Amino acid sequence: MEKINILSKYKTFKDHWSPHSIAELNGQQVLLAKVKGVFVWHSHKEEDELFHVIKGKLKMEFRDKAVEILPGEMIMVPKGVEHRPSADEETWILLFEPISTKHTGEEISEITKDEYPKI
Repeated sequence: MEKINILSKYKTFKDHWSPHSIAELNGQQVLLAKVKGVFVWHSHKEEDELFHVIKGKLKMEFRDKAVEILPGEMIMVPKGVEHRPSADEETWILLFEPISTKHTGEEISEITKDEYPKI
């Protein structure tokens, strides 16, 4: 039962698209990530995802539209919905999702992570 300074945690890593776990609760995980460039199209068959922008600007693409998420805003992607996040500049995000969520869903690429470091 100790507080977590989220902003200071971002200083502990540099890699883009490589989430780091800062907490777990009720089968959910809280992840921090720095993102830049374009991720892969993917979906999560059984899990919803929440993306909260801390710094920068995230673009969440869906097959029928794109949504811009600014600092202090969040978007929830329902399970089964294909999506592709991207960011023109380095963007800091907080993710909230079930522990069972695979990084790139069933899509495997060179950026796919099987485990997230705990920080």
